[in-house]
Amino acid sequence: MLHGRDTEHRVLDELLSAVMAGHSGALVVLGEPGIGKTTLLDYAAKTATSEGARVLRGSGVEFEAELPFAGLQLLLRPALRHLDALPEAQAAALRSALGLAPAGGGDQFLIGLAVLSLLARLAEDKPLVCLVDDAQWLDRATVETLLFAARRLAEDGVLLVFGARSHFSAHGLPELELTGLDASAATALLAEHADDLTPQLRYRLLAEAGGNPLALIELPAALGDADSALDTHLPLTEKLRATFSAQLDRLPDATRWLLLIAAAEDTGDLAIVLSAAAGFGATVADLRPAELAGLVVVADGTVGFRHPLVRTATYQGAPLADRLALHQALAGALSGPEHADRHAWHLATASTGPDEAVAEELERTATRAGSRHGHTAAATAYERAAQLSPAVAERARRLVLAAEAAAEAGEVSRARSLAVAVTEPPEDPELRARLVQVDALARFAEGRAGEAHRLLLDAANLAGLGQEQSLDLLLAGSYFGWFAGRRELVESLDRLTALRLEPDGARGAMARLLVAAISVLLDRDVAPADLAALGEQAGLHADAPHQLLLVCGLELATGQDAAVLSLARRAVTEARADGRIARLPNLLFLLAEAQLAVSLHRDALASATEGNQIAEDTGQHQWRGMHAGVLAYLMAIEGDDTRCRDLADSVLAAPDGPGTHRAIWALGVLDLGRGRAAAALARLATLAESPSGYGVAVTRSVPDLVEAAVRLGEPARAGEAFDRFTTRARSMRQAWADALVARCRALLGPEQEAEHHFTAALSLHGKDRRPFEQARTELLYGEWLRRARRKAEASTHLRSAKETFERLQARPWLERVEGELGATGVTGSGGGHATLRGPLAQLTPQELQIVRLAATGLSNRDIAAQLFLSPRTVGHHLYKAYPKLGVQSRAELAGLTLRDPAAT
Repeated sequence: MLHGRDTEHRVLDELLSAVMAGHSGALVVLGEPGIGKTTLLDYAAKTATSEGARVLRGSGVEFEAELPFAGLQLLLRPALRHLDALPEAQAAALRSALGLAPAGGGDQFLIGLAVLSLLARLAEDKPLVCLVDDAQWLDRATVETLLFAARRLAEDGVLLVFGARSHFSAHGLPELELTGLDASAATALLAEHADDLTPQLRYRLLAEAGGNPLALIELPAALGDADSALDTHLPLTEKLRATFSAQLDRLPDATRWLLLIAAAEDTGDLAIVLSAAAGFGATVADLRPAELAGLVVVADGTVGFRHPLVRTATYQGAPLADRLALHQALAGALSGPEHADRHAWHLATASTGPDEAVAEELERTATRAGSRHGHTAAATAYERAAQLSPAVAERARRLVLAAEAAAEAGEVSRARSLAVAVTEPPEDPELRARLVQVDALARFAEGRAGEAHRLLLDAANLAGLGQEQSLDLLLAGSYFGWFAGRRELVESLDRLTALRLEPDGARGAMARLLVAAISVLLDRDVAPADLAALGEQAGLHADAPHQLLLVCGLELATGQDAAVLSLARRAVTEARADGRIARLPNLLFLLAEAQLAVSLHRDALASATEGNQIAEDTGQHQWRGMHAGVLAYLMAIEGDDTRCRDLADSVLAAPDGPGTHRAIWALGVLDLGRGRAAAALARLATLAESPSGYGVAVTRSVPDLVEAAVRLGEPARAGEAFDRFTTRARSMRQAWADALVARCRALLGPEQEAEHHFTAALSLHGKDRRPFEQARTELLYGEWLRRARRKAEASTHLRSAKETFERLQARPWLERVEGELGATGVTGSGGGHATLRGPLAQLTPQELQIVRLAATGLSNRDIAAQLFLSPRTVGHHLYKAYPKLGVQSRAELAGLTLRDPAAT
């Protein structure tokens, strides 16, 4: 009987009811050792089984953290026969992660998607409940994979519940924190297990236990011991461990050796435990006393401890010499190639001094871990291999490898610590350069872009470094210089300009684009460069993901939006096909920015929404801020004040965080659209004064600043920013930028020149079609014509603007244009109720993506693989979309217009 957990039962019952109805859910049960997490998971397992659900159970083990995906392998072992039902790329990735096949393509999150697909596959015939206990001890690769899958569960009929200590972090998942039982429940539980206590002892035990169920059950057993844990001032967890240690001390020596080996063998494999124990004279019969004492359970060929504290007490209570001996014995028992990683780690744990042979084995383990995307485990193995290295040079080399692996895992602070641990710089200049790159990346991640820039530019001068490596360092340093400030960009430009670049190759093409782009951004008076051609050449030569990202970023900053749109679409398609999920937040941001720039607002909404969700699911919080800024801007255009402010506030809550400039711009556009010119001017003026005046949002918000300043009667406040924008536009050599310059001149210049500039702007808009900006120009021109009492001409432009704002669902701008039309005397123009034409108005961004893919004839399984969802979730979204579109089948989708309104 469970005491005092009625609230917790209700939470689990509601989740179980939902999963039995075909929905999905996740929960993290947190609490101190012994608080009842395992008991609640047992309750969930029993209830789920009784209701006909399938149950998978797994558990973290304190001594397995060096082995990537070890926890995942134990959890999924019963389900591996279903791997062939997954898409080929996902099945290959999961097999590789579990050591069942050679390393394949994709990234760690493709493994998470494979787990999601596998869980959804298991839930097709009956609901699935996955219970993972002691999650705080799972290897990091397993944790990230399971959390990714949990965050993307939808209508799959899957429930995933974690039990963990309170420090376990599962951002974005609901949590249930367990506290001690209340006095009534604690008294009842104590009476159930020790009903013969005197009032004084009962009071003492209740006070000591503090409502901890395990303490209430176990501490009474310590009352008869001479050295009772109750007589110490230890924390409760230590008292419980001491209680278990006392029980272990009463066991025969052979039994204690068996338990000690089992405590260090993370899989609990009975055959391996017995093989290792044979050298200590222990046999399977020696397990009997531990079973009778209730300390272990032997079933299905495994040895399991009753509670993790029993395992901890067993291992930590043993003398060092015994622990070294047992690890040596386990290394001998794990002799096959399938046990190579465990063999290496037990050898390393048994080593008490430098040993090159063991270091080499551990380095091979690290290499295998890295190839399976277990970069945290790889860093740990490389670090231990370095500690075991007798030679200084080998120690330094392995520390560099460890630092690189930690950086790859996103553990930048650890990466820098490992880099600093290299006390003597390597003689090899290439290795020294790699060490500097890790240090620079860590400093950049800590917000010290200037230091990162300085390190890389200095490293490019290392003696003995080849020209290609030097150029790579300069290119990377220039990227950090972008974030550091104008002075650093100037230095980067000067260094790159001084180089003699090879006419062909990726590095030369990238450097030439970088030189031209930085020159534009710094408003240098240089010979005009064909940025589009340079970008195309660099894009063709980009043979690494970061190079393609840099090309897109540079072209976006210099106004080459059409090129960015094409490159980003290609890169997103390739990342989807290759299973490179971690790259998508960055790529989808660039795609959304390009789509937004050319007025493909609905497409931008879909890209930013997906990118934001993947950033959340993969823990890439910097990209959440960037996508939130784009989404806030889109909400400003649509006039969704609440959603715009919420998104912008989420970005601005972190000072100078990613997406800050776009969020400020979004709020300024919202104010401008709503007619709040003073508020808009205040926001946009602050943006224009930003020290990083070459940023996309800072540059492209200037036309909005001009309009706000003119509407408020203070045009001079936009003069300096407009001069910079004019210079930048001249270097960009893009019709859209020239059109905005002409529009601003119409607002800022003499009245008698306004019409000339307005008509020039409209002509330029026709060369680079961006419906939203063109409609805004027509609105401003129409207002000017109406004030000039040329109402018929005004109504022509205003009607055109109205039609565009209706299609784009730009409500604030539609209300303004309808007000102007009313002022011209045009009938039927009031109301300001925007209606997006076609079926797109009814669909969520994800429904739109799915419907578009379904209309091309792709199956649910194919769509799921592209969008990193489960097939069942895809089917659910189609089921919701069909009524909105007025169709009943897939075949009817092909006849619908599903393009972005601005593309029609």
